[in-house]
Amino acid sequence: MINFTSMRTTIVSILLLVACIVIAGFSPFYTPLENDTPASLGQKLFNEKMLSLDSSVSCASCHKPAFAFADTLAFSIGIGGKLTKRNTPSVLNMKNRPYYFWDGRASTLKEQALMPISHPDEMGLPVQEAVIRLNNSPIYSALFKKIYKQAANAKNIGAAFAAYENTLETINSKFDDWGNNIKNLSASEERGRQVFISAKAKCFDCHFREDFTNDDFKNIGLFNGKDLNDSGRFLITRKRIDIGKFKTPGLRNIAVTAPYMHNGMFATLEEVVDYYNNPKKVVPDAINIDPSLQQPLGLTEKEKKDLVAFLKTLTDKKFIKKEALMHNQLTSIIDK
Repeated sequence: MINFTSMRTTIVSILLLVACIVIAGFSPFYTPLENDTPASLGQKLFNEKMLSLDSSVSCASCHKPAFAFADTLAFSIGIGGKLTKRNTPSVLNMKNRPYYFWDGRASTLKEQALMPISHPDEMGLPVQEAVIRLNNSPIYSALFKKIYKQAANAKNIGAAFAAYENTLETINSKFDDWGNNIKNLSASEERGRQVFISAKAKCFDCHFREDFTNDDFKNIGLFNGKDLNDSGRFLITRKRIDIGKFKTPGLRNIAVTAPYMHNGMFATLEEVVDYYNNPKKVVPDAINIDPSLQQPLGLTEKEKKDLVAFLKTLTDKKFIKKEALMHNQLTSIIDK
């Protein structure tokens, strides 16, 4: 006799395992690229745990494809269970950025790509050791010689990462359909768009252009020198005017990249909007906060709700469809 209870348990376990694998960074959200190109090599390296000191984590371990290449934790877990000092941002839509990381310490994708590999709290592997490991691998040795006509080195490793990340552009959201006159926004989404561009909400002052960022740095009130003591951009420039400033992130796919801010202190978009509406209510003793945020915005509950609805239209369809499908499959099996 078939044991249906046991079968059901097995199926649920398999689906949950698949979900865990997706969350860990191995995801069908981005299919393998064409073989033997710099981008395809970069994609392989992005998922390569050998590039960490103990071969336990890869770039994809923290930049999870299922969540728009961001993490689901406030601080990511690196080698030996170490936590990162800042929240892991998405690496989507990085092709046209003038600098990288929350503090802008890298000016190119090639430069940025190597830094997490050697960072002691992340992958913890000296870059030269990474070069040796790759050249000692028959697979990678052959790929680098075929693609770059030379052995792996710091320069072409960074170039491969950059080539892959340059492919991670998203331009297929409901907002894009609206912009191309393909689909209308709902009444709430349109009201939210109007709030977004209004002088009252001030969102558009910093979040504009195709990726909804002005590529600048701003102190939004999350530094008080006490419990909130990350000085941000100041640690790079050593200019007092930069104390507490962080890079203005792009807003594409923002609905699937929680938690938010450089310290991951907000779990939902609703919390983020509430914060911007009155920063001093959350951090009354902020230091060097931008003048535009020193007074409450005065958004109504309806305006805040509509604003969140608009922000969700910036999610690329691959994330909406795939996440909904996975959720429905799990729910369907478990409920039977």
